[in-house]
Amino acid sequence: MNHRTITNISLKQYNLSMDKPLRIAAYCRVSSLKEAQELSLETQIRYYTDKIEACTFGENAGVFSDTATGRNIRQRPAFKKLMTKCRASKVDLILTKSISRFGRNSLETIQRLRELRSWNIDVYFEQENIHLLDPAAQHIIEIYCALAQNESENKSHNIHWGIHEGFQAGTSGYQNLPCYGYCFDKTKQILTIVPEEAKVVQMIFDLRLRDYSLGRISAELAKRAIPSPKGKPVWSRECIRKILCNEKYTGSVMLQKTYVEDFFTGKQKHNTGQRERYFYKNNHKPIVGWDVFAQVNGLEM
Repeated sequence: MNHRTITNISLKQYNLSMDKPLRIAAYCRVSSLKEAQELSLETQIRYYTDKIEACTFGENAGVFSDTATGRNIRQRPAFKKLMTKCRASKVDLILTKSISRFGRNSLETIQRLRELRSWNIDVYFEQENIHLLDPAAQHIIEIYCALAQNESENKSHNIHWGIHEGFQAGTSGYQNLPCYGYCFDKTKQILTIVPEEAKVVQMIFDLRLRDYSLGRISAELAKRAIPSPKGKPVWSRECIRKILCNEKYTGSVMLQKTYVEDFFTGKQKHNTGQRERYFYKNNHKPIVGWDVFAQVNGLEM
């Protein structure tokens, strides 16, 4: 891969050392929909678009934006597209607000920055006023990456602690998340039964007790023209299985069935004893009795 050499990272020197327009891209990211409302991705995109177009010696190589956590690249499709374009030697300079916007996983961020440096592609972090290709900035960038990761880990820990405390106190609200057959009554702050859907749930349990397979239950629902929870004409076996395994239909709720083991991947795992679980009995009115639920799931009554 051929790259032009940049001897000085100031914009003036870019202009002097380049015989072709500087291909400038920008990357912006917000980590949540709430932040997107506050900071407005549109505003950031407009800011970088105007900034690039105002550069007399540059051309717009694209403004890339994500609304996602910065833990890993798999969750950021726009960032992946930007890296692909850089790998194809179609970008000379990337503008971004800060190192934390670029990523909060210090190891992965440093790896991506090293890739960009090996391709002779510069990154300008506005908040820190640092250029990637500045030899004096390498150690500072690695320190900032570590600080960004530490900040993200602390936020994640605080969020999980708050959820855990809510589970214990019964104030988390997770126990009142509705599922097919229920809706949430905002006035009474409880789950209430949706009669027509409840009849379908009861029928599914009844068919299973009559030794119907999941596929046969699906066929029976289709025969009766009963749409799935998502409005599809055919119920998937997985959807039926989840209904049959959901203790919420007995009027009780089990919380923390899953947990996140690795901060970086964010993947959920089934909780088989690794974390505390919380059982809320008689949380709302049941659609099926516990004896029916236990019989269907082979549980002790």
